[in-house]
Amino acid sequence: MAEIIKNRTELLFLFEAEYTNPNGDPLNENRPRFDEEESKALVSDVRLKRSIRDYWYSYKGHDGSGDKDIFVRETTYKDGENEFIKSGKRRVKDFGNKKEEISTAILARCVDVRVFGGVLPMDADSITFTGAVQFNMGKSINQTDPITLQGTGAFASADKAKQKTFRTEYALPYALIGFNGIINEKAAAYSKMTDDDKSLLLEGIWEGTKNLISRSKFGQAPLLLLSVNYKEPFYLGNLRQRLKLICEGDNSMKIRNINDYELDISDLVAALKSEKDKIQDIDLQIDSRLQTVCNGKSIQLKNGKLNLDEIG
Repeated sequence: MAEIIKNRTELLFLFEAEYTNPNGDPLNENRPRFDEEESKALVSDVRLKRSIRDYWYSYKGHDGSGDKDIFVRETTYKDGENEFIKSGKRRVKDFGNKKEEISTAILARCVDVRVFGGVLPMDADSITFTGAVQFNMGKSINQTDPITLQGTGAFASADKAKQKTFRTEYALPYALIGFNGIINEKAAAYSKMTDDDKSLLLEGIWEGTKNLISRSKFGQAPLLLLSVNYKEPFYLGNLRQRLKLICEGDNSMKIRNINDYELDISDLVAALKSEKDKIQDIDLQIDSRLQTVCNGKSIQLKNGKLNLDEIG
């Protein structure tokens, strides 16, 4: 049986989005979420968690057919001949009727609650689990500017119409999106997140992003996933903010693909080295296309354990 997580882990995740809309805002014509002050793209933690949940559901057997499930997913029920989407309260009742019974069943079966936590609404009460895993808002390291794509549909808008329908879509030419994350061992003790859940999380971050192959998401790819495993309740913070891009003319607005820049990890490596005595080890997953530089020298990082003494 897997053990409950006992040590803190800090995460850094980078993915690229090329001519896609990584996180549309439904209240703004589904335009990409965007920080106009900095000209940088934004991706919510909810979007990342959805990618992970979808991967667990579709590829890892957490579909409710056995003892593995995802709590936050669309489920339905029938009333006569009609089928309806379940509310949160009705979904909770799938796991029991009493508070203790529900808590035990959901933590045993639902990996997303063990990992991300959740509020479980009941008729006269609720159950709250603080997630062991937290991500902040993702932001692009490069500057970018959304573009508008217009086209025509295949059909007319109504009978006897002489024109086809028009459509307007929005995309980012290129964005290198970075997320900071944390796995909190204190919260894990309550949500029962295990080492196996952690492995499933890391797989879900990487493979869930690769499997975003819908029309608006195809063009996204994971590039780097860094897991800093600490010996004690400590973390550096702001790992993404310690990265820089080296590109022609120092104008990241012109970046259109991964070959247009190098990722400068000098400040990140220096910060990690300064707290080396607190670090147990560092796991790295990286796309070989990503070009990295440290202290002015090009380096080729590889999947596996990251040895700080061999860098810079």
